Amino acid sequence: MTTGTLDGTRTGTVDATKELAAFLRTRRERLDPREAGLPRRRRSRRTPGLRREEVAELAGISVDYVVRLEQARGLRPSADVVEALARALRLDPGERAYLYGLARQRPRTAGGPATAASPPLDRLVADLAPLPAMLMNRRYDILARNREMAVLLPDFDTLPPSRRNAMWLCLVHPGMREVYVDREAVVRDGVAHLRAAWAAHPEDAALSGLITECIAHDDEFARLWDEGDVKADGRGSKEMRHPDAGVIAVHFETLRPLHDPDQLLVVYRPADDDSRSALERLSAR
Repeated sequence: MTTGTLDGTRTGTVDATKELAAFLRTRRERLDPREAGLPRRRRSRRTPGLRREEVAELAGISVDYVVRLEQARGLRPSADVVEALARALRLDPGERAYLYGLARQRPRTAGGPATAASPPLDRLVADLAPLPAMLMNRRYDILARNREMAVLLPDFDTLPPSRRNAMWLCLVHPGMREVYVDREAVVRDGVAHLRAAWAAHPEDAALSGLITECIAHDDEFARLWDEGDVKADGRGSKEMRHPDAGVIAVHFETLRPLHDPDQLLVVYRPADDDSRSALERLSAR
């Protein structure tokens, strides 16, 4: 099977260098100079879009570098150059991510993570009922949960938003200490996931602050953090104790919305018939 690249050639596999060159050319040629904030020039343009020297000026790089990129001469631009080109060419989020992928660089996150659920995701969490569901950001702050999830967890609505964090609640909140049958395994997984998030976002001061606070105030967290485990999977099982329904076994899935990849949608499913009946009874109350 052959695949077409943006420069019209056909090859058995994608040549990232040629694809990058073609992508930069097409986005440069599609951009109206007025959209880029460039002044009108008396000299007419023989071709549409921006000139290479204009892209170089907007991106703060040399014209020769832009020429070599567009000629697929084996360059691998740094993350700084990729970001500068994305701004200069006014790429939308999907195009920006594509450019980073072609350059084999990690996309930078614009700003910090969301501190509130967007309306579409908030509605989705509610619509997943009767399955318990919640939405978290990369720091594991709980942004939204449906009623079914709320009845499984102790009430924390009176806590300030900064304390509605899944890791902090599991470590410190009195009502959470007896929720999980295998609490150490849950905490261990949480620490490993938090380490992966911290490595991916070293610029997130609030995330680093959360980890520093947990290390200072919880010996269990400090011990597990020192072990250095890293985990980034989003599927598993756990058993939870409920004061009225007893032990409930669930499978969980963690999903990342494409439009909000820094957020995590967590959905619980009953692991057996007894747990399904218990969840149904709690949901019906």
